[in-house]
Amino acid sequence: MAALDGKVAVIAGGSGGFGEGTVQRFRDEGATVWIASRDEARGKESAKKLGARYQPCDITRSEDIKALADAVLAESGRIDIAVNSAGYEDNCAFSDLEPERVERMVAVQFTGALYFIQHMANAMKDGGSIITIGSLTATLTADGYAPYAGAKAGVNHATRIAAAEYGPKGVRVNVVSATLVETPMTAAIINAPGVRKAFVAETPLGRFGRTDDIVNAVFWLASEQASFITGQNLLVDGGTSLRRLPRVDDFIRSAQEEMAE
Repeated sequence: MAALDGKVAVIAGGSGGFGEGTVQRFRDEGATVWIASRDEARGKESAKKLGARYQPCDITRSEDIKALADAVLAESGRIDIAVNSAGYEDNCAFSDLEPERVERMVAVQFTGALYFIQHMANAMKDGGSIITIGSLTATLTADGYAPYAGAKAGVNHATRIAAAEYGPKGVRVNVVSATLVETPMTAAIINAPGVRKAFVAETPLGRFGRTDDIVNAVFWLASEQASFITGQNLLVDGGTSLRRLPRVDDFIRSAQEEMAE
């Protein structure tokens, strides 16, 4: 018997990166999986490829997330696991912040995450597990990431509150905070000169993170093996949180070293 046989899972942002990897893992473990995303064409394509179901959803709209929960309940009868992998990165110096960029970031990464927890938890009648994909930048400072990291840090604390409030219902709420890992969203950053080398230099385990590292942590928190874990921020970073995130000077120095090799 697979670990998630009979379970119903909802993955927001399930058509790429960590989300798509999580969909595949959950399907392999026997779960019925729903992909939710704003990009309908891409979402349907991923659902077809991975043997999942699809429901359109804009993570910034509370009513869309409520409709998502209602659609899953109507067709699948229950929600046991919900993973929010929706998001994007935007680098901007504090001195150059613009209202539109800040407000969009907060809508996707903070308020959308709260609405997702709310509506998924409210729909879990027999308990369940909710996991938000967070970021190491919410724990360590990273130049240019104030809106992104600030929103992620807010979700970390809101998760603790949600875990306390929904605990009596048997709903667990946790965060998996990822270091920089190669996905379609981050590929351009990682492949820039010096970036990979600078990150590995600040990682005690001495390698770059992989998508499977994050997916494995999400799967564990979703499974019964983590049935007594809630309100936690699980850092999946190879130990970088024990040191620091690289700065621009580190990237430049690493790029120069690569050119000299």
